[in-house]
Amino acid sequence: MKILLAGGSGGVGTAVIPYLRTRHEIRVLDLNPPKHDVEYVQGSMTDLEALNLALDGVDSFITMVMKGGQDGLDREHSIEQAQDNYQVNCLGLHLLLLNAFERGIKTGVHTSTMSAHNRNRRYYPSEEEVPLDGPNVYGLTKGFAEQICRYFAREFDMSLVALRISGPRNREQFLAQYADPPRRSWGAPLYLTDEEDLANAYLAALDFADKSHGRFDAFFIAGDAAHQEMNMSKAKTLLGWEPCSAKRLGLET
Repeated sequence: MKILLAGGSGGVGTAVIPYLRTRHEIRVLDLNPPKHDVEYVQGSMTDLEALNLALDGVDSFITMVMKGGQDGLDREHSIEQAQDNYQVNCLGLHLLLLNAFERGIKTGVHTSTMSAHNRNRRYYPSEEEVPLDGPNVYGLTKGFAEQICRYFAREFDMSLVALRISGPRNREQFLAQYADPPRRSWGAPLYLTDEEDLANAYLAALDFADKSHGRFDAFFIAGDAAHQEMNMSKAKTLLGWEPCSAKRLGLET
């Protein structure tokens, strides 16, 4: 398929494009040019002219746009952060989904975040059970974004997947931090997600969305292979995905 990566020039897009383009043709919509040699449209999801151009001729999309991310613990934010997050996470996403639907593009993947939840939890039993109660404006609007996806699935028969990712890292960062990851306030590690595991989650989510309609699903995506913090059985069951990079790279047995 031909896939639009909205915000694909950021850290996540840069890390996963080499894997995605082994199976799909890639176009990037971003304010900044991508680091990889792929088709590029300059602009924002809130720029209708750029959005129209970016969606022309694509089969599906992945949204990777974010601005002013926060960690899911701090509730403080500025007026500027509120404006940026609502503009990108809510308005921009709504415009992209509406434009995509009008063009007959009815499948896509939305990059959500574990910061849509209050991160002061010891365990996350399921995507449906844990509330979207992020305390800051980044997490709040990412939660609203999932509701926008759910609305388009219900009302417009679209098939949309949200990946609530945790600790995305490129390979160099993953190798450097795996043995000594950042720690929570109570001492538990932040589970990091290697670029290859993340790319495989996107590929699996695209395949899953392509096989259904009128459906929205959210999945926990992290390097927590033993399910110590997150129960990721939904991703394993429905997407056929689980984190394998640490074992593949010889970092654990």
